[in-house]
Amino acid sequence: MPAQSKAQQRAAGAALSARRGETKVGDLKGASKDMYDSMSEKELEDYAGTDHDGLPEKVDGDD
Repeated sequence: MPAQSKAQQRAAGAALSARRGETKVGDLKGASKDMYDSMSEKELEDYAGTDHDGLPEKVDGDD
């Protein structure tokens, strides 16, 4: 499932980075922490890999 906004895409990228050990899990907050806790690496890759051209900055419900 692709990200619905640029904010979701960025949050997924941060969570994916932490899942891969590239950044510290403790540095995550908000939506990226929630995504890290609830999504698989594959799901995070799908969100983070979404082409952001044409996506809105935020949608209702984004943190």
